[in-house]
Amino acid sequence: MKIKDLRFTEKKWDFVKPFHIANNVSTSKVNIEVELILSDGTIGLGESSSSFRVNGESGAAIFQLQKEILEMIKDLDVRDYRRIFAKLDAYSRTAPSLKAAIQFATLHAFSRSISTPVYQILGGMKDFVETDKTVSIGSLEETVHDAKEIFEAGHKVIKMKVGEDVKSDVARVLAVNDEIKGVRYVIDANTGYTAKEALRFIDAMYRNDVPVGIFEQPVPAEDFEGLKIIRQGSMYPVGADESAKTKYDVMRLIKEGAVDYVNIKLMKSGLSDALAIVEMCNSAGIGLMIGCMSESGAGVSQSVHFAAGTGAFTYHDLDSHLLLKNVDPVGFRQEKDRQYPILY
Repeated sequence: MKIKDLRFTEKKWDFVKPFHIANNVSTSKVNIEVELILSDGTIGLGESSSSFRVNGESGAAIFQLQKEILEMIKDLDVRDYRRIFAKLDAYSRTAPSLKAAIQFATLHAFSRSISTPVYQILGGMKDFVETDKTVSIGSLEETVHDAKEIFEAGHKVIKMKVGEDVKSDVARVLAVNDEIKGVRYVIDANTGYTAKEALRFIDAMYRNDVPVGIFEQPVPAEDFEGLKIIRQGSMYPVGADESAKTKYDVMRLIKEGAVDYVNIKLMKSGLSDALAIVEMCNSAGIGLMIGCMSESGAGVSQSVHFAAGTGAFTYHDLDSHLLLKNVDPVGFRQEKDRQYPILY
């Protein structure tokens, strides 16, 4: 089960409609498909979805690391996957999405070699997870239309993007809440508010009885004090995403009492840091959600297997394959909002 080769392939995916979050609009995404080849020909698959906005990554730059990383992990045995994880941890902190893809490809090759799904290697705590689906920033009419479609497709949690204008954000969320009953909301400002704006927004939600499960990343990533102020003044749980890239960030968030939830994304941290963050948050009584960063079906599979294997998450935001054109699930089966990890 020794590693013999590593191949990278760029793949471009178009969004079904422009994906609009606070101060950013995307129409397409270029990801890197990773194939890790063992000496017997077994291939492990992974996907890197880089983000300059979140991680400072450049997809073109990390694509050039193929030869160097292969030299580092060649002839290592995937059964000793934590040794491989440790080498990748020590290699660089500038390409976390690539680290995630190679770490998962290592587990996937091991999985295929022993005919056991990755989620069972990781503990097999759940047979399926339930994902939300996201409504990006748009007009009030577009927002209500998209939210109703999501609800009718069977999702019990809807993620709402906000963060550019408090007044219009409040109007959009309240319009959806008036139309749809029986769901919960993850509200994600993607660093777009000041602390004062965030408190104004959350006060409007509370006064109108909006069932918010998490108020996610209301302020800039570096504003830990702002997160703490909002948490102290919020009637709803406050979560960190862009502020929680690595286990060291999460350690600081816990120490400062800044959040109620942490959003783990494998593309931010890799599997190794994600496993550490799970244990840290469990020990500190901090809730967990898991998210994605424009991965295709193969990339979302990595998080589905991680989430089902660890069973650590209250909220699952694993919907990016549903927002891209011509993307099928790979490594899991999608039934309404449920995602079942499989051997593949």
